[in-house]
Order: sequence, then structure tokens, then C-alpha cells
Amino acid sequence: MQSAIEFENGPRLDPLHIIASYDADQWEDFTHEWVHSLRDEYIDTDRATGSGDKGIDVAGFRDSDRLAGAWDNYQCKCYQRAPLGFKDVAPEIGKLLWHSFLGAYTAPQQCFFIAPKGATPTLSHLVNHAPNLKEKVISEWDKMISGRITDTKDTKSVTLSGDFKEYVDEFDFRIFRVPSTRWILEQFRTKTPFFNKRFGGGLPSRPKAEQPPEEVTEAEKTYVECLLDAYAEHKGVKSVSISDLNQWKQLKNHLNRSREAFFDAEGLRVFVRDKTEPGTFESLQDEIHDGVVDTSDMPHGDGYERVLAVTNTAQSLALDAHPLNKIARPVARRGVCHQLANDGKLVWKQ
Repeated sequence: MQSAIEFENGPRLDPLHIIASYDADQWEDFTHEWVHSLRDEYIDTDRATGSGDKGIDVAGFRDSDRLAGAWDNYQCKCYQRAPLGFKDVAPEIGKLLWHSFLGAYTAPQQCFFIAPKGATPTLSHLVNHAPNLKEKVISEWDKMISGRITDTKDTKSVTLSGDFKEYVDEFDFRIFRVPSTRWILEQFRTKTPFFNKRFGGGLPSRPKAEQPPEEVTEAEKTYVECLLDAYAEHKGVKSVSISDLNQWKQLKNHLNRSREAFFDAEGLRVFVRDKTEPGTFESLQDEIHDGVVDTSDMPHGDGYERVLAVTNTAQSLALDAHPLNKIARPVARRGVCHQLANDGKLVWKQ
């Protein structure tokens, strides 16, 4: 996991310069991280590796039929020195046409050519005007495409004729795209949790946390019951209900603050979920648990005193090495303690 300094500052380079140094495997990893994070578009993704990929590097599946259903194709072209030209994508277009004609897969809804330097003006004009792209593919078939589709013994070259020619004539060439690199990076920044890992820069400002509703929610019941048990032990009574707290202002205020802290921690969990690596918030919970568990295990007069001691320890912990250190405010750290109580990892009344 990154340190706080790496997370906050990251590499002091423009992301464009960083991706320019990627090799082919790193570029496919980058693309797969992006596509895999498009959960509002795809139910699953797959990355093909090695030979025989039939023109597919990363596939995003829109339904359970996968390659037999609705899907998008992402072709990774790691050319650092120059933008993509028609000669670079022509064989890949040929592969997609040929293999979809043979029934290896249905034609994708979209086919993106992903390259660190985007496309040449000529290729951009072609993919932005599908009739011209189709005409170019057909006219250059024998020269640029025919012999580069397959290397099997039986089919060294693919002739554009017969049923296959009819298939190509009717094919929708509007599916082909070469997105700009800046657009890809913006998509990567807003859609994936991996941007800070790769490029640094810290998190955006966190919005104000949601205030707890008047009534205790289902998600709160466990930690609230733990607090009520701690209050009962503190007052030397068998049990305490929320309404009973009206006679003890200090305890009522503590419950209100605890609920605000819990919702603040829940808000932090949601905030970082799609902006950081998976497990980042959970690792914060683990660090706080490790930092307070000895305090929790020490002798205390009652459960309420234990709560106060543990939450006071949590909010003063040195978490300098954790990437969420600066945005995990004291109130959120106290809230994490109540999350841990919700999960049975901290117990107040012993």
C-alpha cells in the first residue's frame, strides 16, 4: 500500500509523461483497470493475453452472453513515439471483421483503439467519418490487411470476396473509435480507484458528512445497543433505552455525538470507495483497531469509561503512514470505533 506522502504527492510528472514510459503489458494493465472500473456499463470484463486473441485485448461485457451478446472491445496499442496511424489499426480492423464473420464472437458495439499518443489527424478523420473508413479498409485490404489477419497454415491470407465481402459491405464502421489520451486520463481519474496510485495528487475535497436521522437506522442497531449497555453499566441499572437518556443529558449528548461520528466514518468509507485502491478504508479500520485494542483491553470502571478511553485514543493516533491520514478527522476516527463495535471487533461492556 502507498505511504501518505506517495498518495498525497505522487510522481511529480504530468500523467501524459508517465504513461509514455509504459511498456505493452503496463499499458494493458492500465486499460484493464479503467475498463474494469466501468461498473455502470459492464457486468464483467476480460483481458486476453498471448497469441490467438482474435483482435481482443480487453473486453467489457454488457450482458451475461459475453462475446455472444453485447460487448465492447478495447485494443491496446502501446506506441510511445508517435500517434496511431491507419496502418497500425488496419490489421486489427481486419481481424475483428474476419473473426466476427466466422462467428468467433458477435461484432462489438464499440471498438476502441487505446494508445498513449492518440491518433494521427488522418486516422482521426477516418474514424470520425465511417463511410471513408470503410472505403479505406476495402481499398487497402490486399496491401495492408489480407496477410496480417491469421497465421494458421490453412489461411495465410484472407481474401475480401464472396459472403465475407458482403459482410464487410454491410458492417457498421461507426463502432471504431480512437479516444484522445486526455479523455482517457480523465475517465481513469473519475471512474477508477487507481488514479492516485499511478499518478498521485491526493483526493478531492470531501463533501460534508450526512447527519444521522432522528430515528436509529437498521445499520446502527448493534453499536447503539452496545452503547446503551455501556450506559446501563455506568449508571448501575439493568438496562437503558434511548428514551431513558432524557434524564441523563451527558449520556444523551454522547449518543448523539457517537451517531454523528458513525455517519462521518460511513461517509468517509463511501467517499474513498471509488477513489482509492480496494481495501484502503478497511486498512484504516485495521490500523485504528490495532491502535486502540490495548486501551480497550485495559481495566476500566465500566463500559462507558471504556468507550471514552478508546475513542480518545483513536482520535489522537499517529497515522502518518496511512494514505487517508489527512482526511480521517478526529470525528471520523471515533466513528470508526463504532463501526468496529458494529462488527463485534470492539466490546464496551465486559
